[in-house]
Amino acid sequence: MNPPDSGPVFGTFEKDVLPKKIAEKILSLIKEKQLHPGDKLPPERELAAVMQVSRPSVREALQALSILNVIDMRQGAGTFVTSLEPELLVEPLDFVFALDNSTLLELFVARKILEVGIAGLAAERITDDELAALDVCLHKSLAAAAADNYEAFLQTDLELHKLVAAAAKNPILNRFMDSISQLGLASRRRTVIIENLARESADDHRAIVAALRARDPAAAQQAMLKHLNNVEQGLKKLEGAP
Repeated sequence: MNPPDSGPVFGTFEKDVLPKKIAEKILSLIKEKQLHPGDKLPPERELAAVMQVSRPSVREALQALSILNVIDMRQGAGTFVTSLEPELLVEPLDFVFALDNSTLLELFVARKILEVGIAGLAAERITDDELAALDVCLHKSLAAAAADNYEAFLQTDLELHKLVAAAAKNPILNRFMDSISQLGLASRRRTVIIENLARESADDHRAIVAALRARDPAAAQQAMLKHLNNVEQGLKKLEGAP
C-alpha cells in the first residue's frame, strides 16, 4: 500500500531487490525535492512495507547512504536527510583519493580550469574590504609556513582560495569552489608536508594577492596557475610520478 499523496512515493521493487536500488530511490526523491534537508524518513518497518522489501535490505541501503553523509541515523530519534552541504557530501571521497593517486592528479586538472578563471574574474571585481581580508590571510599563511606549522598552513591555504572565489562574485563558481576545496583536502594533506612546499606556496599566495591588488586579471591568472602547477609537481614527486 502506497503512502498518502502528500508525501514522497517511495515505490515498490521486486522481492530480490538489491539495497542499491532502495538507496537509488531515496536519492531520486531527494533530487526531485520530495525529500528535503532535515526531513525525517519513515521508520525501517514502514519503509520495508511500502517498498515491499525486507527490513535488512532497507537497513543496508540506509547504512550506505549514511556513510555517504546523505542521511543521518540517530539512535532513538530516527533517520533524517542531512543538510546536504557539499563539504559534508564529499568527505567520503578523501578515501577514494587516498587509494588512487591518478584521481588526485585529475583533480589538479579541474582546479586549474576552475581556479585560474576565478582568479581573473576576482581581479576585476574584488573590493578593498576583500583585499584587506586577503592581506590578513596572507600574513597567517606566511607565518604558518615559516614556522612549519602544516595544519595551520593547510587551513590558511583553504581560506585564501575561498576568499579569492568569493571575490569573483559568481554564486555558481563559488558553489563549485566549495566542493572542489573540500575534495582538495586529500591532496593538501599529502603535499603540505613536502619539504619547502608550504613556504613556496606561501610565496605563491603573496604573488596572487599582489596581482589581485593591482586588479590585473592576466597576472592573477598567471600567479594562480603557477601556484597550482607548483603544488601538482610536489604531489608528482611525492608519488614518484614523472
